[in-house]
Amino acid sequence: MPAYRFEAATGAGRIERGIVDADSPKQARGVLRERGLTPIALAPVEDRTPGSGALVIGGRLRDAELAMATRQLASLLSAKLPLERALAAVIEQAERPVIRDRFAAVRSDVVGGQTLAASMAKFPRDFPDVYRALVAAGEQSGDLALVMSKLADYVESRTALTQRVKLAFTYPAIVTLVAAGVIVALLTYVVPQVVGVFAQTKQKLPLLTVILIEASAFLRSWGWLLAIALVAAVAGLRYLLRSPTLRMSWHARLLDAPLFGRLIRGVNTARFASTLAILTGSGVPLIRALEAGAQTLTNDALRANVADAVSRVREGSTLSRALAAGQQFPPMMIHMIASGEATGELSEMLDRTAKTLSSEVERRTLALTSLLEPILILVMGAIVLMIVLAVLLPIIEINQLVK
Repeated sequence: MPAYRFEAATGAGRIERGIVDADSPKQARGVLRERGLTPIALAPVEDRTPGSGALVIGGRLRDAELAMATRQLASLLSAKLPLERALAAVIEQAERPVIRDRFAAVRSDVVGGQTLAASMAKFPRDFPDVYRALVAAGEQSGDLALVMSKLADYVESRTALTQRVKLAFTYPAIVTLVAAGVIVALLTYVVPQVVGVFAQTKQKLPLLTVILIEASAFLRSWGWLLAIALVAAVAGLRYLLRSPTLRMSWHARLLDAPLFGRLIRGVNTARFASTLAILTGSGVPLIRALEAGAQTLTNDALRANVADAVSRVREGSTLSRALAAGQQFPPMMIHMIASGEATGELSEMLDRTAKTLSSEVERRTLALTSLLEPILILVMGAIVLMIVLAVLLPIIEINQLVK
């Protein structure tokens, strides 16, 4: 049964928007009138072409929302509910219009005879390649509920790792922004008012005070230009990184960067190993699993390594040798994969590798943030101390002259 987006008015004049199932637009309007609503606009959820008149609900599914919807769908399918009813229940429990919109469109195609994976393929931004590959594997194996449960675990673990890394760096970022704001406020507002008193005394000021006065004057006169230059530099860097060659070189340098390089490599490798583990464990062919796993990598140098590995595996090479050829993945991962290939337990070894790498990423993140926090506090404290000393030194000299 097709689904339609609607915009309708209640008897009190309030506007409501949502999804309604009906065989035709005429029936959809009839259903809305039975609910006491006056239809204003109606459009099929499948119609997403600009200018088509569809009521496009903007936005995309967040990772947390996708994880929750996947878990709900897995639980409902495990309870032996038909796929159509399970999707309808997910739509009813959706908290945001975009979730209802996406799953209503998927349900409409499923009711029309398409597979769940094919229905989700219309929304590649919301349902990634890895996600659809696992759904297709579950449909082919006939145990979609089990695969959806594994998929829910995968999405949740991937989201949790990313959130833990982001949260670990949130506090240092906040400290840096607040301290920078305090320093700018001191230089542009407090310092000029205090220094104005020294100018009237016509005394020779200490070097530190002179430097502070010049810095304050520069920031007040040219601060806006400095801000524009900083924004332009960031925009220029992003523009240059659109070039595949420059982006590849930049990403390769990031992997070799001190401190952060190993963290970037660890996050990407853990995600890639976890993806391969669930794909190979669900019966997805290795080549297809590698191609889907490459989509989870955010670093082009690692992605190029996987692309080269795909070619080598097609030619008959083992996965461990194919990945080792690019020398981008950690040796521990290569040895674990080789052991899995030798024992026939590749998916189990990949899963163990992913968990080990995730734990290492968390430890490294905590160690790095534990190092950054006191360094930031010391640096900002030293800058504030210099500003205070630059203001106090002339006052101390005046007091000594008076005595």
